[in-house]
Amino acid sequence: MTDYNQLKVATFNLYNYLAPPDAFYDFQRIYSAEQWAKKQRWLADYLKNQQPDIIGFQEVFSINELKQQVNAEGYPYFAVVDEPTVIDDFIYRDPVVAIASRYKIVDVSQVEAEQDDALAMGLSANFNFSRRIIRATLEVPHLGHVDCYVVHFKSKRSMLHHQDDESHSEQQNLVMQLKSQALGRWASSIQRGSEAVLLLVEIIKRRAHSNNPVIVMGDFNNELHDGVLNHLIADHLRFSGHRQNSPSRSEFKLQDSWQLYQRHVVIENDREATLYFGSSSSVFDYILLSREFDAGFQGSFFEVVDYHTYDQHLINPQFAYDDQSTDHGVVMVTMKLRS
Repeated sequence: MTDYNQLKVATFNLYNYLAPPDAFYDFQRIYSAEQWAKKQRWLADYLKNQQPDIIGFQEVFSINELKQQVNAEGYPYFAVVDEPTVIDDFIYRDPVVAIASRYKIVDVSQVEAEQDDALAMGLSANFNFSRRIIRATLEVPHLGHVDCYVVHFKSKRSMLHHQDDESHSEQQNLVMQLKSQALGRWASSIQRGSEAVLLLVEIIKRRAHSNNPVIVMGDFNNELHDGVLNHLIADHLRFSGHRQNSPSRSEFKLQDSWQLYQRHVVIENDREATLYFGSSSSVFDYILLSREFDAGFQGSFFEVVDYHTYDQHLINPQFAYDDQSTDHGVVMVTMKLRS
């Protein structure tokens, strides 16, 4: 039974959600029927056990299969704004994001960057997000219309690819590969940071027009407090005259749900990573909220009372159950109606 006095939001990177007999990225990467059943069961178990009301998904290839699966789990509202690329009729690339909800989706659109904004940043006029971003407007109890954005920013992988030249020496090829990696990884950072700031600009414009509460969720492929993405939540912008201390500025500010949760607890906790690579770990998956979810704002409706990263499959995996799960932790935030 749905508790209308609380709202649970999750972001979930599905890690190659593609039904057989289709392949992801190359012709050999195809789930067996057993593997696919295990992957679907893992998702179903998460939804049954954690009971989020709204979920933003990343790495979706099989759109119809996901729509059918989440509908069977009690999420009748579902949306995407793009389709993956299909090569040779069965090899899939460029997965998309999706949103599923218990609450009605009343409007869906693709977020597009304004050409003038891109040009003002020194980017090409035809700048595009590496993965199309969803803006879905939901009808949520106590809040009315809420704008939910689902993102999957550009990864840290190099945008340039080196191939050895047989006519060159080993030293020359090494130098060329180092050059390619340095330039390519920075190009990815530029793309990722540009996606974040152009999204923020579109959120601000939409907020000024609609005044709807805002939820941003997704795989950011970067630490939020890194300089590349920091402007999504930073409060260091400078304004002239009376605007510098205007209370209206908070209307357009997004906040990290983890930070809002920390205000609610007596003893601060360590934040669990959502991605592990070798001996290193990072938080790449985030949920950002507008002031309607900040208990420090007098006019807020909800407050963040729980923040949970589901990560047992990463830190203590049970192979027989978790081997077809996901390479990310699943972040969920619980908000309760303020009394």
